[in-house]
Amino acid sequence: EIKREARLIARSTSTVLLTGESGVGKDMFARGLHEASPRASGPFIKVNCVSIPESLFESELFGYAPGSFTGVLKSGKSGYFERANHGTIFLDEIGDMPLSIQVKLLQVLQEKEFTRVGGTEKQKVNVRIIAATNQDLREAIAKKAFREDLYYRLNVIEFHLPPLRERPEDIIPLAQAFIRKYNPILGSRVSGIQESARQAMQQYDWPGNVRELENAIERAANYVWEGEISIDNLPAQIRKGPASPRERSPSYQGTMMDTERV
Repeated sequence: EIKREARLIARSTSTVLLTGESGVGKDMFARGLHEASPRASGPFIKVNCVSIPESLFESELFGYAPGSFTGVLKSGKSGYFERANHGTIFLDEIGDMPLSIQVKLLQVLQEKEFTRVGGTEKQKVNVRIIAATNQDLREAIAKKAFREDLYYRLNVIEFHLPPLRERPEDIIPLAQAFIRKYNPILGSRVSGIQESARQAMQQYDWPGNVRELENAIERAANYVWEGEISIDNLPAQIRKGPASPRERSPSYQGTMMDTERV
């Protein structure tokens, strides 16, 4: 149903908001929207809002004019929006965008134009904006961490992508697709998945969603190399079967954050 609706929405220029847990495939979905749209021949520019320091955010998005500040290119530099002209710009993890930049993004959405940092001339831009987040933006609004007016401008059309545990029928077809992807990359000759491995994969909760599944298949291909993937080739947490509620970790993201703290 989501894919059917996406084919309809791909024809328009309206802003799209993708929500869902980390690893569910929001990046791939955004690319699919672009490739199914009349803008497919134009650029698809991805912006990871987590990886850009706040001090550089404005110049990365909108570029800077010649001589706007020290240590920059004398000829100036184009930003992501300028490079995405006549195409699609994908703002990933938009919930992490600084409030100071949210105001400027709102202006671009409303006026379809921007000014380079240090510049004086406004530039028109023809881009479709697709934003994605794994955060609850309404909760962020309540905490004054996200602008309510920007939320409504972004949320013209929303697609909520369900986690992999809610669509178990996708697990094996996705795994087979990843086998086809990694065989030429690794030089392996994996031909399929044994029944015991299939059952273990379908019983597992996949807290890391599609990203975790892809990693598991790449790992298995390195071990089996040719023939079928057996249950012994899968990571330990998949082999041991579903965890009890007490054993199950709160979330994949939470586990990663705890690991980084250590």
